[in-house]
Amino acid sequence: MLAALADGERSVGELAEPFTMSLAAASKHIKVLEAAGLIRREVRGRTHLCRLEPGPLADAHQWLSAYEHFWTGRLDVLEQLLRAEDAAFPHDKQDGE
Repeated sequence: MLAALADGERSVGELAEPFTMSLAAASKHIKVLEAAGLIRREVRGRTHLCRLEPGPLADAHQWLSAYEHFWTGRLDVLEQLLRAEDAAFPHDKQDGE
């Protein structure tokens, strides 16, 4: 649903359409996204229109970026260790073990 809203405003029905869920279930899901501050719902007549609230997502992205940097560094170290081990014991790969 969030991915669909990234393209612009959508009705609850449009958001529910690609999923095998009732309109009531979609509405409950949307209420959770609203409570989390990820979307905003506006009622126009009988139509409920939803739009993405980018602020909280930007905050989450910033927070996750710090961990991405950490894990990328750790995985780089792991790759170096594995390459060094492969270089030290090249016969293991050739034997099919």
